[in-house]
Amino acid sequence: MLDIKNLHLSFHDHDETTHVLRGLNLHMDAGERMALVGESGSGKSVTALAVAGLLQRRSAEISGQILFEGRDLLQYPRDELRKIQGREIGMIFQEPMTSLNPLMKVGHQIEEVLSIHTDMSAAEKRALALEVMEQVDLPEPERTYEKYPHQLSGGQRQRAMIAAAFISNPKLLLADEPTTALDVTVQAQIIDLLRRLSEMRGLGILFISHDLHVVRKLCTHVAVIHKGVIVESGEIEQVFNHPQDDYTRRLIAAIPTREKRKR
Repeated sequence: MLDIKNLHLSFHDHDETTHVLRGLNLHMDAGERMALVGESGSGKSVTALAVAGLLQRRSAEISGQILFEGRDLLQYPRDELRKIQGREIGMIFQEPMTSLNPLMKVGHQIEEVLSIHTDMSAAEKRALALEVMEQVDLPEPERTYEKYPHQLSGGQRQRAMIAAAFISNPKLLLADEPTTALDVTVQAQIIDLLRRLSEMRGLGILFISHDLHVVRKLCTHVAVIHKGVIVESGEIEQVFNHPQDDYTRRLIAAIPTREKRKR
């Protein structure tokens, strides 16, 4: 479903060039839950933004291929790419409060993608929004639909973002650290929700995270990124239990355990 080939990405600031991705290769099959893990600054989030088409092409120099079901997204003009974004590829971010419009009711934001990509009537959009809100376990969907983001808890705002990403029934969900800002209990609920929705809909998830505990609970496969290059990838238990790359071994050795916490 997703095949990234030899992806190079640099940002230019006047005379200074910062190389972020250096020939990155990544393969995902349909329905796969792939974790992209690595330390801060390794290029995780930039990779997701490149797939989503959310990088400004004037400030970023990109080469290589991002093939989504055989279509090279880097070759698509903006208006054609817009038809894929939101409809076939959804994205959720780390902090929903900065992603949600504070002046717009939650229900209208959840159904907004339907206004862009479909000819559904207002009543049809509302009905589908309420159905998806129920699927993501938002309480009292009818009442929550009419609320503003500040009236929801952090966990409820993240569920609203997930509902907005899921409402068009995408084939791929890009999740950029969606549980980092949540407490441990709510984090576990969101992970369970993503796994359930993925299995129910056959949805592929590219999950960006530095939290290997969370990754192991959700994902079926993992790719380790270091300085803009994938150094190791494979089924999650294989990589966690038998890491081949030295950086992967050090990354896994740094996972806190009960013994380490006790010391």
